[in-house]
Amino acid sequence: MATELATLAGGCFWCLEAVYLEIAGIEKVASGYMGGHVANPTYEQVCSKKTGHTEVVQLTFDPEKISYSTLLEVFFTIHDPTTRDRQGNDVGPQYRSAIFTHLDEQARIARDVIASLDVAAVTEVTPASEFWPAEDYHQNYFAMHGAQPYCMFVVSPKLKKFREKFSRLRRTAQA
Repeated sequence: MATELATLAGGCFWCLEAVYLEIAGIEKVASGYMGGHVANPTYEQVCSKKTGHTEVVQLTFDPEKISYSTLLEVFFTIHDPTTRDRQGNDVGPQYRSAIFTHLDEQARIARDVIASLDVAAVTEVTPASEFWPAEDYHQNYFAMHGAQPYCMFVVSPKLKKFREKFSRLRRTAQA
């Protein structure tokens, strides 16, 4: 099985991670940072807004089980691509909407999907740069901290929206 990478930024990586962990055909989901100019940045450095990085999830997926365009369809459903450097109350360049492409075909698909949206998206499409994994405590965050207020009020509604619209993509028939 040949896998591919997809790297997406749409606000807090906890939200994206929780959704993509449920999708069949995704082999691995890692939260991290991309797009900046500092090697091996920390969460605190990224939050300082001085490194140029954004919070991302990097997906390892099987394109025979799920297409890149479907991953983007989910992406544009669970975040707001119309707000620059912001998702809800999360404000700053680390929360920008961006697609970091690993193949020329991904860039073409991303531009086509954005062009088909019924909104004026500010989503950046950029070739992938170095991926820096986030600290261990950020990995699988929602599963470990789902009762935390941020998770209840921000992550849970996005996960619910995904489950309602994309039940066919889920690994299991969980509610």
